[in-house]
Amino acid sequence: MPTVNINCGRFIGIEVRGSRRASRRSLAALVLPLLAPALAVAQTETPGSSEAPRVNADPVFPFSNEIAAFAKANEVDATAPGAVLFLGSSSIRLWNTGGSFPDRGTLNRGFGGATTRDVLHYYVRLLPRAAPQSVLVYVGENDLAGGATPGAVAHDVLALLKRLRADYPKARIAYLSLKPSPIRWTLWPKMAAVNMTVAARSRVGRFDYLDVGSALLARDGLPDASLFGPDGLHMNARGYSRWNSLVDGWLDRKEMASAAGQSVRPSASVHHASLSD
Repeated sequence: MPTVNINCGRFIGIEVRGSRRASRRSLAALVLPLLAPALAVAQTETPGSSEAPRVNADPVFPFSNEIAAFAKANEVDATAPGAVLFLGSSSIRLWNTGGSFPDRGTLNRGFGGATTRDVLHYYVRLLPRAAPQSVLVYVGENDLAGGATPGAVAHDVLALLKRLRADYPKARIAYLSLKPSPIRWTLWPKMAAVNMTVAARSRVGRFDYLDVGSALLARDGLPDASLFGPDGLHMNARGYSRWNSLVDGWLDRKEMASAAGQSVRPSASVHHASLSD
């Protein structure tokens, strides 16, 4: 439940004259303005509600306008079937998918600050009218930043991937592993736990797990700051170039397998990168 931190400080040199009743009135006049925000919050809450507050741990982009834009785009969507759908949070939102994959039709459905539950909540409004040929998902990082446990995040991610598989039984679906970053390096053990759980379920869930985090580590095993922007969270062009190579390679392998008439089986194997700029 939202709370308000009221710091009364020290009242120095306040001399209250008159009766005790006047003192109480003076104290009330001082304290009530401080309590007003808390009272307003309390009046807006539903008694007995057990629903946890929604988490928006990455406030770089407000996503309400983006969701509305997606819904409007879907009304006039002329995208041909067979496009590549990119779905998730701000790491997708900031990715110039059209420019990065000019030989493929792409749809970017990323919105900043998104948690996995946000994606599930707006799920229907995010999907294009034409079925995509491939779907790439990056989400879960903001969940952990907002305080969710690795187990809960993995559960929600797998629920999202299961829903995508049910809606697109013939599509190639890949989950992009949670990435390390300088500003969220302390969360890396939890991210690794989510990655491990999701990767272990990839074959059963009929999706691929694509390791895109290892490519962002320097030789000392720490996040390579040169691949990130000033905020230490979102990648710069050099960082995205590494993701481009990994994703393009994955798409090529899937297309070659399909062209050869092979059965494309989702794999739990971890695709590591050995890339240089």
